Amino acid sequence: MSPLSSNDLERIFEKLDKNGDGQVSLEELNWLLERIGVEFSLQELESLVGKPSLDLNEFLFFYKSISMPDSNDGNDGHGDGSTNDHDDESDLVKAFNVFDINRDGFISCEELESVLRRLGVMEENSSRDCRTMIHVYDTNLDGLLDFQEFKHMMLQNTIS
Repeated sequence: MSPLSSNDLERIFEKLDKNGDGQVSLEELNWLLERIGVEFSLQELESLVGKPSLDLNEFLFFYKSISMPDSNDGNDGHGDGSTNDHDDESDLVKAFNVFDINRDGFISCEELESVLRRLGVMEENSSRDCRTMIHVYDTNLDGLLDFQEFKHMMLQNTIS
């Protein structure tokens, strides 16, 4: 996944924390994960997280742990044909499919905006921002992101 800013993550946390107690329950966290296409049972999630709820700092740590490459896996990111490269590609396909709502093989501005709004990262009427985001990585200038363009965007944002 493309790294989100701390401000974005804090806004997401606040939206998830429905009762305002400063904690995101596993149910609230699971709701978000299901919305972006990640399926866990509550038991699996509790095993992964290790507790029944997360405060903001724990939520930020959880996000980093599921979105950043594992720095201890010995993979330098240069594609040595290992299983980690295959896993990374598989994760990118899954992430692409979250955004490719109509399954046409492309991410449109409308699809990007819809997913970012569902995540609470983008406000209404932000289609101009989405067009700008797509334009930066749209190498064939068709106004859409295909998988290779999406992959380039995600890898560039993960490395830098």
